[in-house]
Amino acid sequence: MELRACAFKYGDDINTDYIISGKYKFKSADMEGMATHAMEDLDPDYYAKVKPGGGFLVAGKNFGMGSSREQAPLVLIHSNTKTVLAKSFARIFYRNAINTGLPVVECDTDRIDDGDELVVDLGSGVVQNLTKGIEIPFAPLPSVMAQLLADGGLVEHFKKHGGFNLEGRE
Repeated sequence: MELRACAFKYGDDINTDYIISGKYKFKSADMEGMATHAMEDLDPDYYAKVKPGGGFLVAGKNFGMGSSREQAPLVLIHSNTKTVLAKSFARIFYRNAINTGLPVVECDTDRIDDGDELVVDLGSGVVQNLTKGIEIPFAPLPSVMAQLLADGGLVEHFKKHGGFNLEGRE
């Protein structure tokens, strides 16, 4: 799967309250409404910038630390964030992202700047930074996770296959 979008870059230790503030995530289950508040404590214009054509949220290390609630990756999906690229992820956020259908890529983000045009090939494990004319490799997702993403997340996978059906997968 190949995705193309603009990079929106932030720093290290982005916790789930930065992704969606607690003042919103306990008041509503409306993901579209909550998505308008995505990343607003770090960038009040994030939703307005990303929603029209989609974008890549690019960060440093330890992205998604904090709460184990699924609202954070869901809010990013509903804000039209195509993929999150970071040096490292909090493990619970990483699994929640895959389970909800949000692609996440661990890679060196030092050579990506805000506004760079990127192509992310999830299958081959390459980020092409078209702005800088460079390629950044990453380890492709295991086939089990790639299948969950292709199906739209764990719930959609269960609906499609009637259970956790990954025969022939590693």
